[in-house]
Amino acid sequence: MSKTSRRNLLAAAAGAIATGVIADAAPAAAADAAVKPIFEVPLTWIPIVGEKEVFPVRRIYCIGRNYAAHAIERGSDPTREPPFFFQKPTDAIQTVAPGQVTDHPYPSLTKNYHHEVELIAALKSGGSNIAPEQALEHVYGYALGLDMTRRDLQNAMAGEKKPWEIGKSFDHAAVIGPIHPVAKVGHFTKGAISLAVNGKVRQSSDLSKMIWSVAEQIAKLSEAFELKAGDIIYSGTPENVGPVVKGDLLLAKLEGLPDVSIKIV
Repeated sequence: MSKTSRRNLLAAAAGAIATGVIADAAPAAAADAAVKPIFEVPLTWIPIVGEKEVFPVRRIYCIGRNYAAHAIERGSDPTREPPFFFQKPTDAIQTVAPGQVTDHPYPSLTKNYHHEVELIAALKSGGSNIAPEQALEHVYGYALGLDMTRRDLQNAMAGEKKPWEIGKSFDHAAVIGPIHPVAKVGHFTKGAISLAVNGKVRQSSDLSKMIWSVAEQIAKLSEAFELKAGDIIYSGTPENVGPVVKGDLLLAKLEGLPDVSIKIV
């Protein structure tokens, strides 16, 4: 997981106010800058391909059942169900460098741990009630990743009509490769996406089969939340999600981006 200290950020803000860089700073702003946390909370970030700067993560949004065949295998009717979303904590991020295999720990409590390969959109700006026609203007770049899921825990909570964060929101649950800026790769509306386990392809589809496009997802999310720079959106997984065990090697592929690979340990 990629993180850095907030100490330098607080020090820079305090220094800017003290030296007059922020000329119109109110007394309240100066007081805020002088506040000292009782402990440090690391900032989560994602590498950007070809850049020294990194992408700081504010929130992680995920859309559920966004490919028709996956919706059916999860017991939903894709022709009638509106989009729904859930979140993961930012510190669930596990970054994977291109060309490398990253060890991914098998989580506690589960006996049915599933893979879900997904395209991820990273936002550079946001707002509320964004029109679909303007939605992609807010996208900084894209990445390939895995929404890892403790399926047995998710199903148990869903069966009891309780929130199922325990199945989705845990350490290392948000696997992600580096972000590729739109300026270099364009927008992804189609392209083959797949996931293989130990060399055998399990998930295989095309981004064009999404029920809700990335633009539509951004628009729908912005009706419920004010989206901001630093938000990332896991855009849904194709059908044939399935279990993995310790020792399994996972290889995620998306046409136009480098592969992402992890080993379950």
